[in-house]
Amino acid sequence: MAVDELDTRILRLMIEQPRTSVREYARVLGIARGTLQARIDRLERDGVITGTGPVLSPAALGHPVLAFVHIEVTQGHLDEVGDALAAVPEIVEAFSITGGGDLLTRVVARDNGHLEDVIQRLINLPGVVRTRTEMALRERVPHRMLPLVESVGRSTRAAR
Repeated sequence: MAVDELDTRILRLMIEQPRTSVREYARVLGIARGTLQARIDRLERDGVITGTGPVLSPAALGHPVLAFVHIEVTQGHLDEVGDALAAVPEIVEAFSITGGGDLLTRVVARDNGHLEDVIQRLINLPGVVRTRTEMALRERVPHRMLPLVESVGRSTRAAR
């Protein structure tokens, strides 16, 4: 799906001012509300926009410890382990990966002892062979999409 210059401007506004109304976005962009809504609907339908909810802070929810846990899985059990991970509330993301392990999870915890308890729970899941944990010390680049959106918009413009 190609993201054109107008889509880029729309996405920038939505990222920078997420609580603004569609009417106000249209006014700022100088386009009709119907045009804007059609663009947003297409971006959602095409999977570019995947959510509109608030971004939450695990630390503010009492889970300031962040770790990345690599999980090695017995062959043929990846789906079962993946399903079991979904039942662990401290796992906020999980990905199938290549390289040193089969799954990579992002885990949050109240403290180091709680993290150890979560890891022990993972180790005891049927199909888990071993885990390797890496602790995050400080966030250097927060999750972001705007630089990518702008890069895609520039690429589209340059291709014309």
